[in-house]
Amino acid sequence: MSTQLLFYSSASPVTLQRHRDWGVENSGGFGFASHTNSVPLMAVEFARAAGEYAIIFAGDGKTVMPAAVLGIKNETNVYVDAEGKWTARYIPAFVRRYPFVFSSADDGKTFTLCIDEDYAGVNADARGNRLFNEDGGRSEYLNGVLRFLKEYQSEYNRTRLLCDKLVELDLLEPMQAQIKLKSGKQLSLSGFRSVSREKLNALEPQTLSELARSGALELIYIHLYSMSHFTEMMERVAQAMATDRDISLADVEPAGNA
Repeated sequence: MSTQLLFYSSASPVTLQRHRDWGVENSGGFGFASHTNSVPLMAVEFARAAGEYAIIFAGDGKTVMPAAVLGIKNETNVYVDAEGKWTARYIPAFVRRYPFVFSSADDGKTFTLCIDEDYAGVNADARGNRLFNEDGGRSEYLNGVLRFLKEYQSEYNRTRLLCDKLVELDLLEPMQAQIKLKSGKQLSLSGFRSVSREKLNALEPQTLSELARSGALELIYIHLYSMSHFTEMMERVAQAMATDRDISLADVEPAGNA
């Protein structure tokens, strides 16, 4: 599982010189996100996302980030249907910000607004929401995009603090999820982590108190609750496979127990 740019393919800096007459219109759905089985999630999204998605932690070594699990097979998002409709109530902010994204060449000191010019709704004919007004000033739409991405970046920084604390306390353990279909076919998902209940329960009272005061403990419990949605996601996987619609076994367990 990865937290790279995923469905961005041609992110170019937004400039007046190039994009004066460009616009962005609704392309008719979320087909652009249909080939990813997870997307990054910010801590502020946990409460809403936990009602529908399993929230896990992805990454290697000391660098981890939360992610919403969207499928068990690579390049398959079971929350986007054949018509490109998102079939869950909550849509992660990572998806909603598309086709825009911030890029940084100096470790986050400065950011440049970029747009994926390959997005179906992006056009050079000023259709939909213009990026710039006719006088060359930023449109209200573009200002709204900038506000959204600035807030997203702020939440990203807060989320990093949560993840750094989980790593510091060594609370994360490798996990894997498995489905056995009635046909005998087995699917598995690995490469992600979850908070260990055993390690969490073993923390000193003072450490737990500090986690509670910072808000991290509430986020941890929301994450643990969300793991129950692996079963719902797996049911979506089974339903998407015409010949293997019924699940006979669905498990999420520490990777060491395989």
